[in-house]
This record gives sequence, structure tokens and C-alpha cells, in this order.
Amino acid sequence: MQTLTLANIYELQGLKEEALDIYKEVLKTNPHNSDAKIAIRRLSGMRRKYLDVNQEMKEYFLKMDTEVEFNEFERWLLKTWN
Repeated sequence: MQTLTLANIYELQGLKEEALDIYKEVLKTNPHNSDAKIAIRRLSGMRRKYLDVNQEMKEYFLKMDTEVEFNEFERWLLKTWN
């Protein structure tokens, strides 16, 4: 089930492409959903700005499995979004 909540979770995890796909699906079923429209505009701009970085960190995120890796990813998120 494609929901705004799932899209938000993906977005918070740095999985912008996946989140964007879900927001677009939400709009197909509810074309007047303002939250999805805003998120699509926001992510479309971010996707262009951080395309290479997001893909690299997406791969890192999907493979990490230790506390050290989680901490490193968290530091990257804080550095990137502040």
C-alpha cells in the first residue's frame, strides 16, 4: 500500500527516489492531495541538487548493519541537511 507515511519514512531514510514514486502514486488516486504535491515539488528540486550523493548514500544505507555504520550514516544526514 502506497501511503504518505511510507513515503515520509523513505524520505527520512534518504531514499528520495522511492519516496517520490510513492508521492506520485498517491496523486494518481487523490489528485488534490496537497501534501503529496508539496513533497513532489520539494523532492524534484532536491533530486537534481543531490542526485549523486543520494544514490551513493542509498547504497550505503541498504548495506549497513553495524552500530558504527548507522552512526556514520546519521552523521552524514545531519551534516547534509543542516
